[in-house]
Amino acid sequence: MNLKMKAYIKTLSCALVVLLCSSACKDFLDVPPANASDADKAIQTANDAQIVINGIQRQMTNSAYYGRNFIIYGEAKGGDVTLFSQGRGLDALYTFNHNPQANSFASFWTTIYNVIYQTNNLLENIARLEADGSTENFATAKGEAYTLRALAYFDLVRIYGKPFATDRTAFGVPMVIKTLNYDEKPLRATVEENYQQIVADLIAGETGLPKTKRDGYLNFYANKALQARVYLTMGNYTEALAAAEEVIESGLYNLYSNTQWVNAWQSQFGSESIYELVIEQNQADLARASLGFYFMRRGHQTGALGNFLASTGFLTALAQDPEDVRWGVMARDESSANRLGSCYKYLGSTTFAGDKGSANYTAVNIKVIRLSELYLIAAEAALKLPAPDRAKAAAYTQEIHKRSPNLPAIDVNSVSEALILAEKSKEFYQEGLRYFDMLRLQKTISFDDAFAGISVPTRETSINSSFYKLILPISQDEINANPGIAAQQNPGY
Repeated sequence: MNLKMKAYIKTLSCALVVLLCSSACKDFLDVPPANASDADKAIQTANDAQIVINGIQRQMTNSAYYGRNFIIYGEAKGGDVTLFSQGRGLDALYTFNHNPQANSFASFWTTIYNVIYQTNNLLENIARLEADGSTENFATAKGEAYTLRALAYFDLVRIYGKPFATDRTAFGVPMVIKTLNYDEKPLRATVEENYQQIVADLIAGETGLPKTKRDGYLNFYANKALQARVYLTMGNYTEALAAAEEVIESGLYNLYSNTQWVNAWQSQFGSESIYELVIEQNQADLARASLGFYFMRRGHQTGALGNFLASTGFLTALAQDPEDVRWGVMARDESSANRLGSCYKYLGSTTFAGDKGSANYTAVNIKVIRLSELYLIAAEAALKLPAPDRAKAAAYTQEIHKRSPNLPAIDVNSVSEALILAEKSKEFYQEGLRYFDMLRLQKTISFDDAFAGISVPTRETSINSSFYKLILPISQDEINANPGIAAQQNPGY
């Protein structure tokens, strides 16, 4: 972590959150800004703590994190997208053109660690107040803070550490679960140690979270959904299935019907949305830097460059059923009048409907986790149990497979890991899951470079788990600030 940033966070962590919130949402944030000397006093009540959570979540919508780059990272590297031309922006993610000095995407490190620092500071302030005898009920804020810290570390270790199933003893990321002194220079923990902390935080977080819907905020089931995702990544299929089924069987969320699916992208907090990060017009709206802008057709709106298009392989899979409802968020790309390679999920619709309640189509909430993912997590976990439950795996997969109404139903004889993975690809295109699925399952990833005939000297057309650039390098700026981490640079860089 950059030393300058560490000192800044240490002295102004609470103040930064309140200032961010106060400038962006003055209508409902009522805690005055704190300066360095009274930062510890910025949190006095449960309402104050929730305001800090608002600020943390706002930071997560930054274009360097869930607002754009993190989701594009999960798509551009997974084989489901391609480029029509290089140089339009973020194409280094697709070409794997990374090194510690250039295209290291160090903003992942700094932005996500800033989220972690804020959760640490909030938890420490709450602990201090409780030790001093405060009668405020901080349970929900603590549950949110633990869960957000777990999510941040889960995202970090997947970017910088080898997949858990590949090498859990490899270097992950530094574990920072307390406020640091200005001169502390933490080194990298192992991947396994990172996951142990992630699980511990999720378990600590679930107890304080309510089981009711909380639009725009975490609840008990959002925590459980994230547990299911983490356990699946770890290959702990028993726990993954149990967590996924707890969400599914809660009855609090419902899958979109085929007639609802397309229009659901025009709405905030749909029946499938377990956790959304709110992006409001004139507050956190990223406009031309938004996720949706990078996937729309070149020139469809002023400034749109058509950065990423669906790969031929993805479109071929979707074309197995011309009536698959998921065609409804696709529109033609610049390559021809017929190729539906541009995706409009994060513009609300192909006609820029945006979220209801927002007049700006680029101010669309980020769907961090949806119920349909829990069905496919449950399906994969059931299939991979020591005693596979093929009937359960087939039933859960079929509920999502019905988006393709003309394809044969999935049953105990046809259900497979490949089929579940293919269904997940179609359901979650432009949601940033594909690359991480391919990594955890150690799959070969093939890229559609031939579509536009682009030259990619920085990787082969197909890559597998032996390719060192599957994870990002630690940036040179971080090494300069923390020299001890140089010896822990990811192999090959």
